Amino acid sequence: MSEAQLEKTLWQAADKLRNNMDAAEYKHVVLGLIFLKYISDAFEELYKKLDEEKEETGADPEDKDEYTAERVFYVPPSARWKYLQKRAKLPSIGRDIDDAMGAIEKDNPSLKGVLSKDYARPALDKQRLGELIDLIGSISLNNNGDGKGKDVLGFVFEYFLGQFADAEGKKGGQFYTPQSIVQLLVEVLAPEAEKRVYDGCCGSGGMFVQSERFIEMHEHRRGKISIYGQESNPTTYKLAKMNLAIRGIDAQIELGDTLINDRFPELKVDYILANPPFNISDYSINKKEDHKWKYGIPPTGNANYAWLQHFISKLAPSGTAGIVLANGSMSSDIATEGQIRKELIEHDLIDCMVALPSQLFYNTQIPACLWFLARNKTNGKFRNRSNEVLFIDARELGEMINRRQRELTEKEIVRIGETYHNWRNPKEDKSAKYKDIPGFCKAANIQEIRKNNYILTPGRYIDFHHEEDDDQTFDEKMKSLTNTLKEQMDSAGTLDEKIKESLDKIGYGI
Repeated sequence: MSEAQLEKTLWQAADKLRNNMDAAEYKHVVLGLIFLKYISDAFEELYKKLDEEKEETGADPEDKDEYTAERVFYVPPSARWKYLQKRAKLPSIGRDIDDAMGAIEKDNPSLKGVLSKDYARPALDKQRLGELIDLIGSISLNNNGDGKGKDVLGFVFEYFLGQFADAEGKKGGQFYTPQSIVQLLVEVLAPEAEKRVYDGCCGSGGMFVQSERFIEMHEHRRGKISIYGQESNPTTYKLAKMNLAIRGIDAQIELGDTLINDRFPELKVDYILANPPFNISDYSINKKEDHKWKYGIPPTGNANYAWLQHFISKLAPSGTAGIVLANGSMSSDIATEGQIRKELIEHDLIDCMVALPSQLFYNTQIPACLWFLARNKTNGKFRNRSNEVLFIDARELGEMINRRQRELTEKEIVRIGETYHNWRNPKEDKSAKYKDIPGFCKAANIQEIRKNNYILTPGRYIDFHHEEDDDQTFDEKMKSLTNTLKEQMDSAGTLDEKIKESLDKIGYGI
C-alpha cells in the first residue's frame, strides 16, 4: 500500500469511529494516540538496541539518561504501546491512557502540559476507543525493517491535521495552513541549514516541518535549523509541540499572544514564515516596543500592519520573510495603513508580492496574498534588487481537489519559485534569466510604485495577457458562429418533438 493510500485508508477508518463526536474534539483523541504510538515505537527501537548491546557497553535499557542522550522520549512500562494495546478491549482503557499520558509527561519535562488526558470521560465510547488503538497499532515503526515507519507516522499525523482542518471548516484554519501555501513560501524563501527560522503565530507547526523537509530534499541531510515559534491558542500550541516532536524536530515553542507578550524579544532570525489571522479587529499591541512600530503605529481596527512590522523587527540584517495576509493589505488606505505601507516601500523592505487564487483556505473565502520581505536587497551574493519589487499574479492557478477546496500544484509552485529566483539571480549564474511575462509577472521599480500611490496589488503592474489572434476576419467569425447556432437550434427543435412524442405515449401530451 502506498503512503497516500495508507493515509486515506486510516482516515476513513478513524472517521467511522468518530460516531457523533465533533471533529474538533475527536482530533485530540486521534492525534494524541498517534503521538503516543510514535514515541513508544521510537523508545522500543532504542530499547532493543540498548538491550542487545548491554553486555558490551554496560548500558541499562531502563535508564532514562540513555534516551535523553539520543533525543528519544523515555516511555515508562505502563505507557508503552504493547501494554496499552493488550488492554484495548478493557472498560478501563480510557483511564489507562490518561495514566500513560501523565506518566510520560512526568518522565519528560519538555512534554509537560502538552498531552491530552481526557480519554476516561464518559462521553468517549470505550469500545470505539479500543478499535482506534488497534487501528493505529497497525502502523509499525519498522514495517519492512527499513526504518521508515517513523516517517510514516509523521506523515499520517500531518495528513490527519489537514483532514481535521477540512472537517472543522472555519475553525480548522486556526491551526492549519494548507500545505500548498506552505510549500510555496518555502520554495521562494529556500531556507538553508544552520539558520534560524521563526513563526510568531505558528499554529500546528507546518511551516517548520516544511522548512526541514526542503533542506533535507535539497541538501540530502537533516536541516539542523534553529526553530522558534509562538502560539496564542493553548490547544493549538499542544498540537505544534506534538507535530514537531513526531518529526524529530527540536524547537523552542512558547505559549502566548505574540503582539502583546513577545516571548522572544531579542530574537533576530534568517527566515520568517507566517500565516497570521486575517484582518483581526480585536487585538492589542505593546506600544512600549518602539523599535517595532518605527514605520507607524498600526490602526486599532486591523492587525495586518502590526504583524508586518513585528516580523520585520525580527529579521536579521540579511533576513527574509514570507507572510500570508488578506488582499486588502496591499491597497488599504484606512487610518495609518497607507502611510505605513509607503514607509515600508520607501525603506526598500518589500521584495515580492504574490496574488493567490481563491478557495485555498479552510477557514475563509477572503482573497489572500503573499508578502515577501527582505532586509538587504543589495546582498553581495545576488544582483542588486534595490528599489525594485517583483509582482506575481497567481490568481488563475491551482486546481480544485473537492467542491470547496483548491490547491496549487507542484508544477505551479516550482514555476513561481523559479520566477522569483531568476529575478533574484545570483551573479555567477548566467543561465538564470528573468523576464516579465504578460498576465503572470513583472518587476516594477519604485517610480512605478509611487505613480500607483504605493498600492502593491500585482494587477496594477503586470501587463494584460493578450489572446493569440486566429487570423479570422470579423465577417468570417460571425458566419461560423451563426452556422453553429443554426445547427444547435435545429437540433433543439428535433429534441423537442421527440420529448412531445414520448409524453404522448404515456398519456401526458402537451
